[in-house]
Amino acid sequence: MPRFAANLSFLFQDRPFLERFGAAAAAGFLAVEYLFPYEHPAEEIAGLLKKHGLQQVLFNLPPGDWGKGERGLAALAGREREFEQGVTKALDYAKALSCPRVHAMAGVLPPEADLAKAEMTYVGNLKHAAAEAGRRGILLVIEPINGRDIPGFFLQTSRQAEKVIEAVGSPHLKLQLDLYHCQIMEGDLTRRIERLFPLIEHVQIASVPERHEPDEGEVAYAPLFRLFDKLGYKGWIGCEYKPRGQTEAGLGWVKTLV
Repeated sequence: MPRFAANLSFLFQDRPFLERFGAAAAAGFLAVEYLFPYEHPAEEIAGLLKKHGLQQVLFNLPPGDWGKGERGLAALAGREREFEQGVTKALDYAKALSCPRVHAMAGVLPPEADLAKAEMTYVGNLKHAAAEAGRRGILLVIEPINGRDIPGFFLQTSRQAEKVIEAVGSPHLKLQLDLYHCQIMEGDLTRRIERLFPLIEHVQIASVPERHEPDEGEVAYAPLFRLFDKLGYKGWIGCEYKPRGQTEAGLGWVKTLV
């Protein structure tokens, strides 16, 4: 039986961020994820998790200057010190929130970037981050993101992620597989999930191509949920989609697809 986590950066956007925890619990969710917690003290978020009986399952490392289009620092040469500081900050939050995993976004490369240097930077940064995470009992994950939504994003395919994970060589680095991004870039989801399964630590979903509830579009999620059950997946499936309307009104898919 799949376990679904509400992504509070996407769902319940008709209310302030801190009010979304209660809304998620009221809607039946037992876990939450979101992009970033850093605008709020960790103690405040921890209190909301406890109050509403929620588990924190994922958030991202600091991304750089989000307002200027930065989407992570891990592959950006010359930003290593800033990345290391972000690792420390994220792991401090993760411990305070009892969150077992954090995501290191690769980043958007400038057009003139040296790809070989970016890969070397990425692998080096991930080795450091995975080691630090492992020392604290936390897992680091990386996520391929499609180049249509975020042009220039360094990590775009699961095959690239496999090579990076192998190069890093740490048991504390795993794969975050967003099936929305994977379908856009690669497709063949059933066979790809089967092959990648030993690496998969976290899963996210949305319809393709509109990124709405998973009961529309070109991906048949019901058989994929059954596949994850068959394979013995014990993690969470993050609902990182843009609701067609009010979040609560669109949650009927949980009953029809599971």
